[in-house]
This record gives sequence, C-alpha cells and structure tokens, in this order.
Amino acid sequence: MKYLMSMMQSKEPPTEPGGRGSSYSSGHVSVMRALWVAVLMMIMSSVTMAGQKDYTVKSPDGVDIAVQEAGDPAGLPIVFIHGLLGSHLNWESQLDSPDLSRYRLITFDLRGHGLSGKPQDVQAYSDGRRWADDLRAVLEATKAENPVLVGWSLGGAVVSNYVAAYGDDEIEGLVYVGGVVELKAELITSHPEVYAGLASEDLKVHLDAMRKFLALCFATRPDQATFERLLSNAAMASWIMTRTVPSMTVFAEEGLPKVKAPVLMLYGEKDALVMPRPSLERARALNPAVRSQVYADSGHAPFLEEAQRFNRDLADFRASVSTR
Repeated sequence: MKYLMSMMQSKEPPTEPGGRGSSYSSGHVSVMRALWVAVLMMIMSSVTMAGQKDYTVKSPDGVDIAVQEAGDPAGLPIVFIHGLLGSHLNWESQLDSPDLSRYRLITFDLRGHGLSGKPQDVQAYSDGRRWADDLRAVLEATKAENPVLVGWSLGGAVVSNYVAAYGDDEIEGLVYVGGVVELKAELITSHPEVYAGLASEDLKVHLDAMRKFLALCFATRPDQATFERLLSNAAMASWIMTRTVPSMTVFAEEGLPKVKAPVLMLYGEKDALVMPRPSLERARALNPAVRSQVYADSGHAPFLEEAQRFNRDLADFRASVSTR
C-alpha cells in the first residue's frame, strides 16, 4: 500500500521494462497513473469492506435477524435500532461519519423489516417482548460489552421493552431519537388516513400511504436518491407487521423507571409523527433523570436531517457515559 501511495505521489512514471521509462510520452504517463489509481482504489475498497460484517442471528422464537457491523471492531459499541418501515439503511449517515468511526457500530433489521425474517402470525409482532428478545439475541451474538443503545421512533419502544425484560446492568447508556415512549394518542400525532392506508390490502393504496408516511418523517426532505431508496426499503416490510405494530405492547412503565444508565432523549421540534414535548414530559414522569435535546430545524429523523450535529452529539454522549 505504501508503495502504491508513493507511486501515486511521484512525479516520474514507473520505468518501463527494458529501461525506456524516460522515453514515455505524456499520454503513456496519464494511462499508467490511471491504472495505478484503479489498483489503489480496488485495494482500498477491499480493506474497507474487510472492516464490515454481515451475518444472521436467531431470535428465541426462531426469527432470523440480519446484523451488520462497521466502524472500529475494537471500539466502544453503539447499537442502532431503526423505526417502523426502516432497516439498517436508515443509519448510513452514522456509519460513514468521521465522528463515529472510532466506535464499533452495530445495526440490525427488526423482525418484519429489511433482510430479517418476516413471520406470518400476528402474535410475532403484537408481543413487545419478542422485539426485546431480538435485541437481546443481537447483543449476545455480537458480544458487545456495555453498549449504548440508539433507538429511533419504534426503536425507542424496543429499547424500553428490552430494559423492562432484561434491565440495564450491561448497558452503558440509552438514546431515544424521535422515540416512541408509548403508543398512545396523546403522544402520537394522528394521521388516520395514512395508517389506514398502510393497513390496506389494496397495493396502490398501501404504497401511496408508505410514501406519505415516509414524507412525514422529514421537515427537511433528503435528496431524491436517498428518499427513493428509503421508500423501496419501506416496501420490503411485512404487511402483517405494519398492520399489527399499532397494537404492540410497550412496557415503558416497567422499563424506564428502573433505568440507572444515562438516558438522552433527542427530538426534532418539527416532528410530524411523535409529539416531542408530551413525549418528554411522559418520559420524565417515568424517570426524572432523563436528559433531552430538541433540534429546532429537524422533523422525525434528526439523524438524517441534521446528521453532522447528531453524530457529534452521539459521539459526545458515548464518550461521556464510558467514564461513568
């Protein structure tokens, strides 16, 4: 690698076999340098990919959970839990962040989403404990010691269910991002036509509702390519799961009060899906030690809408809790 780098930086082209390097034309020089660039890029790409891992773990009820890892394998772990109709693709701005590259970054696809298994029975989704068990299976398989858990939207409910079932003795900190504290009308903004559309068996109605739901996630919409990728991502989700999630059990009353680890709740002021202020009030009623940040210019997805700020805040939180 060092040799290739030195050749890239050299003003002289490599010597042609036979000792005629000095007779190379400028066209030959350009071609040779282009070849060196191509080789270097392939090697650097393979090195980068070597630091990424993709594998599957089995949940206690037999569901395959797709897991991905990036960042520094020896770094302090951060585990990301996406929201409804998402997948690990939601976290690309974190996985590519220089502020977070020193950490071990673990993502996974929730049951019914992305590359994970999609059970056909309603109970697989309505029972909130099963979602907690999925997270437990991921933590055990990855052997992530003292991780920080980051739950976006529905992922926040998964975090609460995990703590209710397993406690937080092995958890360094919790971050709720646009987090669902409870699935109650006083905390969730009403969009009856969207949720009815998501539950529809009519394909056109279902897909149109997905587009509307995804648009509601952003006060500042991402670029078109990202939006379309996330929309395709949403279309991969299980219809049974999508219809069932509104009735999923959330054990915030059992989980949040007993949390001893630091908790940061981060919302976008312009969130159109989860009500920031009422959610924070409810969370603090359950655990007065909850810290909070509100991003004035973000909607439901501040980790995408204000990615650099979010990544710095998450890195600061991860660093602060690792010393407790």
